[in-house]
Amino acid sequence: METPKWLERTALLIGDDAISRLQQSNVLLVGLGGVGSYAGEFLVRAGIGKMTIIDGDIVDPTNINRQLQAVHSTIGQSKALLLKTRLMDINPELQIITYEKFMEPDDMLRLMTDHQYDFILDCIDSVTPKLTLLKMAKRSKCKIISSMGAGGKLDPTRIRIGDISTTKECKFAQSVRKRLKKEGVRKGIIAVYSEEIQPKEALKLTDGKNYKKSFYGTISYMPALFGLTMASEVIRRLGGLKKQSGLQDSSLESIL
Repeated sequence: METPKWLERTALLIGDDAISRLQQSNVLLVGLGGVGSYAGEFLVRAGIGKMTIIDGDIVDPTNINRQLQAVHSTIGQSKALLLKTRLMDINPELQIITYEKFMEPDDMLRLMTDHQYDFILDCIDSVTPKLTLLKMAKRSKCKIISSMGAGGKLDPTRIRIGDISTTKECKFAQSVRKRLKKEGVRKGIIAVYSEEIQPKEALKLTDGKNYKKSFYGTISYMPALFGLTMASEVIRRLGGLKKQSGLQDSSLESIL
């Protein structure tokens, strides 16, 4: 497969073979908010050839501080359709399937049964649907990387990649770990998280709608950096690239 002109600089760095592998890869991206929107863009700009994106939400004014497709002119529009348009403008040859809905467990199972994904990116920010996706991926033996909580964090240098069992100083990850343990899942999921301690004053309680009982305040760059970190790990693995020292926990290479 010939490397397209727009990927010339990428090929110079990682090689034509890696580009070819990425072009032939199929990924599933669930959750297109501050983390997922940026993860999707970085994957496509690196040359991923096929992608399924899922999110049933629309752009809200509170999304503008951190989500790629959120600007004042897109308020009220579908996050999934907006991101699809942007990604297709980056790579018109991209094969993309879009779901403008919040997936039920049966939907997720059917999706993983009908399609063979080389990697799944879990960018869901609510515990219950996140657990459903993680359990489905484990049962289907799909490779998956999961974003933990980017809210309440400010320090980019505290971002880590490691097995879900090694996460610390993240209340969201703690809740996910606890509930996964009840399902018999203790390890084997790649997690992106931050070791920075979240300040109590940045937490706000909600009415419990959309699976959320509370949320932390967010800064513009942290969700994007979580998405970048997820994309970098997926690109590295799918492209057959060597591990870069200092970027992963020592336990990471044993996962998947």
